[in-house]
Amino acid sequence: MTVTDPTPRATAAPLTVRYFAGARAAAGRSEEVLPAGRSLDDLTTELVGRHGDRLAAVLRVASFLVDGVTCHDRQAPLPAGVTVDVLPPFAGG
Repeated sequence: MTVTDPTPRATAAPLTVRYFAGARAAAGRSEEVLPAGRSLDDLTTELVGRHGDRLAAVLRVASFLVDGVTCHDRQAPLPAGVTVDVLPPFAGG
């Protein structure tokens, strides 16, 4: 007799990273989709590996929103399906 698990197995939704202003220019794109389950610090390390030193400089001074809320815990795992906005400091006045 075979026992099956009646619970449907959902695949984890990825997360979306959206770049604004100087972050968009440094990354060379407005957004990208990556696997979830990592922290913001891990994510930024991967983004630097993908896009290089120019984006690294922006990420050092950027603010991050996770589903529209400022992220204060850079070690907490990012849930599947969230959107991470990368906001460099804005100039103006």
